[in-house]
Amino acid sequence: MRIPIINSKRQYESIAAKAEQAVLEVMRSGSYILGENNKKFEQEMCDYLDCKNAIALNSGTDALHLALRALDIGEGDEVISTAFTFVATSESIGIVGAKPVFVDIDADTFNIDANKIEAAITPKTKAIIPVHLYGQPCDMDIITDIAKRHNLFVIEDACQAIGAEYKGKKAGTIGDIGCFSFYPTKNLGTMGDGGMAVTNSTYLKDRILALRNHGGAIRYHHDEIGVNSRLDEIQAAILRVKLPYIDSWNKKRREHAKYYNELFSKCNLIETPKELDETYCVYHQYTVKIPNRDEVHKMLADCGIGAMIYYPIPLHLQKVHEKFGFREGSLANTEKNTKLVLSLPMFAEITKEEQETVAKTLIECVQKTAAMV
Repeated sequence: MRIPIINSKRQYESIAAKAEQAVLEVMRSGSYILGENNKKFEQEMCDYLDCKNAIALNSGTDALHLALRALDIGEGDEVISTAFTFVATSESIGIVGAKPVFVDIDADTFNIDANKIEAAITPKTKAIIPVHLYGQPCDMDIITDIAKRHNLFVIEDACQAIGAEYKGKKAGTIGDIGCFSFYPTKNLGTMGDGGMAVTNSTYLKDRILALRNHGGAIRYHHDEIGVNSRLDEIQAAILRVKLPYIDSWNKKRREHAKYYNELFSKCNLIETPKELDETYCVYHQYTVKIPNRDEVHKMLADCGIGAMIYYPIPLHLQKVHEKFGFREGSLANTEKNTKLVLSLPMFAEITKEEQETVAKTLIECVQKTAAMV
């Protein structure tokens, strides 16, 4: 039995008729960019997240980039974030000319250690970008308190956390701007690229709206250098079909995570994910920590299990950031966990039989490699 880390086809089959009809209606409409589906999807996301403004964009990366631009963060500024994430987080900081300042993670949640942020603040610090990694919200009370005391902006990277909650608030709505990705593998994924920025500020909404459309709020009037970052109507239409299902899909992911936890409970070589109190994790990834990770990963692949390593090389040790002088050993928890983490097949439609096969195979592989040591 081959089990992929995600099976997008199964989700598509569950909504095929609605999705195909929505796409066909767009094709017949003749309106393909910034049409009614964009407007309605933005409003539907505001309603879902309980926020005032949502701006549809063409990627989560652009959401982060334009959030920084809207806050006038650029050359000479510093932005605090985590090195244990996808490169888009620090890439967006570099795109605007600012410097990423990496803080170590909490070893249990894989998220930025909020208690270590304050020590990284300098007179050049302008913002904090907490990443709700794998769908687990960061400790936002501490982060927002630090930001308020030091007059810093908070940009939530919620690209993996649509529907996640921190103390009853949706991830992405707690800071100044929240950023989402609708890449096909995300919990709410479209069939191409897509992203969104959300904010309760009218000023920031207007800035991002202008920036996404070549720097002008009025057609052919350009007030600043912008970009072309518009979500096309077909992708917006697909997302509108999927959005009503996101809570039920996330609930299924949580049920699958609970079942994995049960299956691994008697194997002390496998450390299962942790959730912070008063949070609602949506398990974009179900990530365990295991010994002999690389060898086990290869063994799983040979058995047809599509496990993945997110992320094998932390950002502070990537070539793109070598000019900042980060050295191995500077972020102990981050570096240790990049050698231990393994994400297992996780999607709403995975079956118990498939989970049992994944768990049985992983336990056997971990025990076999441990016996060899």
